Amino acid sequence: MSTASRVDAVDCVPSQRSHEDTDRAHSTGLVVTGLRHAYRELTVLDLDAFTIAPADRHAIIGPNGAGKSTLLNLLAGTVRPTTGRITYNGQVITRRRAGWRARAGIGRTFQHPTVYPGLTVLDCVRMGGYHHRRNPEHTPEQWLDLVGLAGYAQQLAGELAHGHRRMLDLAVALAGQPRVLLLDEPAAGLTDTETTRLLDILTGLPGWMAMVLVEHDMAVVTALADWITVLHHGRRVTDGPADLVRADPTVRALYLGAPETAHAAHR
Repeated sequence: MSTASRVDAVDCVPSQRSHEDTDRAHSTGLVVTGLRHAYRELTVLDLDAFTIAPADRHAIIGPNGAGKSTLLNLLAGTVRPTTGRITYNGQVITRRRAGWRARAGIGRTFQHPTVYPGLTVLDCVRMGGYHHRRNPEHTPEQWLDLVGLAGYAQQLAGELAHGHRRMLDLAVALAGQPRVLLLDEPAAGLTDTETTRLLDILTGLPGWMAMVLVEHDMAVVTALADWITVLHHGRRVTDGPADLVRADPTVRALYLGAPETAHAAHR
């Protein structure tokens, strides 16, 4: 099978989201329809629909190369789709750039934390919340305290260790007061203590903030997600309530490291 045709060999399961969820998302959330992204002849993502309603805690899982980060990039506006439509709060935003989406309330963290290395930690957070400076939810100092970086406010961001950079990336995203927060492997490379703090922060976020989580650490997914979408070769192979997806034999065999069920899943 050629690389370019791999995605076509994967069955794409229709989304199991209810009509009520989709209706709510059309009004005050994110709705994706017919979304496809390709690099020349290689299709890396092909989704009929994807819905994020207010207050969702939605995890996207799957093996490396499944299209998870590509989906986040398309939602954030750092990558443009080949075809398809994205609406946010009832407005078509398919061609809107990342900066516009951030100001409109779609925030994100990155798989590899992005900081301004020449700025202080405090100034990075100030930059993240710049467009909310007249009506901030918290001060930059409060965001730093939340993520455990209050003692690093005057340190240059480029001098931070990996775990601290990742927490700064989160503080910058939260300072933008997003209504939809996109998280790309937020626990990658964190110590157990840092992961515990991360979970405390994310579980304490307000209910009106929807969360879309790409994460390989299933303990983190279990703690945060109430809905899971499983991608493989750019297509959805299943989705549903988190407890049902985690219990699915095929998902356990192929993506969650349960070799005892692998034979049954492939029969």
